[in-house]
Amino acid sequence: MSKKRADDPALRSVLAHVEERQQEYVDRLIDYASRPSVSASGEGVIDVACYIRDRMRNMGLDTELVPTAGAPMVFGRWTGSDGPTLLLYGHYDVQPADPEDGWVSDPFQPVVRDGRIYGRGTADNKGQHLAQLLAIEAFLSRHGQLPCNIKVLLDGEEEIGSPNMPLLVAEHGDLLHADLVVISDGPVDPSGRPMISLGVRGALGFELRATGANAELHSGHWGGVAPDPMWDLVQLLATMKDSQGHVTIDGFYDDVQPLTAAGREALERLEIDVTAMKRDLEFDELAEPRERGIAERRVAWPTLTINGLHGGYDGPGLKSVLPREAVAKCDIRLVEAQRAGDIFAKVRAHVERHAPHIGLTRIGGSMEPSRTPIDSPFVEPVRRAIVAAQGQEPLLWPGIGGSLPLYVFTKTLGVPTIQVPCGNADQSQHGPNENLTIEWFMAGIRTTVMLLAELGRSVDVRAALERS
Repeated sequence: MSKKRADDPALRSVLAHVEERQQEYVDRLIDYASRPSVSASGEGVIDVACYIRDRMRNMGLDTELVPTAGAPMVFGRWTGSDGPTLLLYGHYDVQPADPEDGWVSDPFQPVVRDGRIYGRGTADNKGQHLAQLLAIEAFLSRHGQLPCNIKVLLDGEEEIGSPNMPLLVAEHGDLLHADLVVISDGPVDPSGRPMISLGVRGALGFELRATGANAELHSGHWGGVAPDPMWDLVQLLATMKDSQGHVTIDGFYDDVQPLTAAGREALERLEIDVTAMKRDLEFDELAEPRERGIAERRVAWPTLTINGLHGGYDGPGLKSVLPREAVAKCDIRLVEAQRAGDIFAKVRAHVERHAPHIGLTRIGGSMEPSRTPIDSPFVEPVRRAIVAAQGQEPLLWPGIGGSLPLYVFTKTLGVPTIQVPCGNADQSQHGPNENLTIEWFMAGIRTTVMLLAELGRSVDVRAALERS
């Protein structure tokens, strides 16, 4: 923390309050994560929504459940400041614990081992948004007020694509209006350094299904006579991407918006150890196109991936049959300014032109890409907050490769949105033995304390608000 901030008695009081309660905070996270809220099955979702609503109310927030066609959103606010309004977004739902036999301990009975809290949802995302809430509680406990206005929105369906977020945000724009949205989700940089991210890629899923005869057929009697759905599917997929890694669907790249000069400079400052990456993941060569850097691929270019290819016999030995059907499941990661509906229409046109007999179905909830300008006046106070709380400069990523429904904030509400993850790089989110280190959990609380303080006193932020 800088000397100026260290000398601030109000901040010293809040930070001391936080440090004194580390064990209490760990116990509260264990209690929260011990309550399943699996959106894929619905297990415990309503109970946990009510649980965290009540906890937020006890912290001093005006809190309610906002109904949707699926799981309710949990909304809370404190609006007693003349400063800017910060909206914190997180999600209270979690992934299924499968495969359960991969866990060292019960996924819904969190335990502490070697400075880490193990359990489903500890990192993704209960621990990270609880850290933000505990920072708010600490400020209110010590001073009865906050340096800026706060709104909190917790999603109950993020792990299934947030299908009801777009309509909810469109219908409740006034309720959710803010000057900045901050999300703490996912891991920090693989180097272990803190990071700021200003965007995410969008996502679109689809299934291709090729059919042959009404039953499996003997490949000797019927090979070369009856249709082979596996070959039909493989040949269609081969028309969608060439050997240099370029997607060959007409118009696929038409709306790709290049990074700004500042965005490219930010990518060039990132240090990615490609050798270590290949060693850790045990592969020899990067995928094509090899002329593109790792960071550029993740941030600035869309992808087409075959997630699964199924059909015919895959047991021991050989079964000489023609399959009855073949299925491919694929996803596309979208970048600014592509749109899911437009890209799916281009996929449909491609299939109809090359293999009209193969079925195409859109699956899963799609997400649009999101990007906040790198010159946003909010980036600097967020950077200062991280440095003050964690003692080191964060890496600045113009975006990340994954997807979150952040477009509802940047596009529907028109609000800059910044990601500040406070979870260890090896958190094993979505996998067995998910964990959050106590060190990063406490860093998340301190970072949010400093963020509230920086936003409340930032001259740049206030000047930007006056211009808007």
